[in-house]
Amino acid sequence: MEDIHIINLFLERSEDAIRQVEVKYEKFCFKIAWNILYNTEDSEECVNDTWLITWNKIPPKTPTKLSAFLGKITRNLALDNFRKKNASKRADTHMMDICGEVEKLENTIKDYVEEDIKKKEIMNILEKFLSDLKAGDRDIFVRRYWYMDNIKDIAKRHGCSETKIKSSLFRSRNKLWEEVKEII
Repeated sequence: MEDIHIINLFLERSEDAIRQVEVKYEKFCFKIAWNILYNTEDSEECVNDTWLITWNKIPPKTPTKLSAFLGKITRNLALDNFRKKNASKRADTHMMDICGEVEKLENTIKDYVEEDIKKKEIMNILEKFLSDLKAGDRDIFVRRYWYMDNIKDIAKRHGCSETKIKSSLFRSRNKLWEEVKEII
């Protein structure tokens, strides 16, 4: 079923919306949660919570891209779950590395971006940044920071060394910082 039809089902408050979104996006959302949690039960719980949150958010919201809307909800739920479960113990280094990298990006933006800059402007910067990256670098960046893939899997996917992936991510983060600095 097309996304627009699924969104309309949510807007009509039809329970079929949940069934349709589950059929189309369950594997997608599970993969996002799994890459963060590495636990089947917790990942399934995040996916189920995604459906509930989506039900509560549509309406009033009407997402333009349903996959991104669902992916963001799943990702945030999984990250919250990860933080709660690992707050007092030594956590998986893969996720700790990603969380550290993302926190550096977030803190940099928070420290330097003025209050009046809206989310839309930041989204425009991010969209421009991603569109300006070469296809391979863009895939590496998105696989790491959106899908939370580990370096080893990204290297395997691209047929190159982990060092090359780390270098690509370092250069991409620096390019993003340069884009953000332009609006400061």
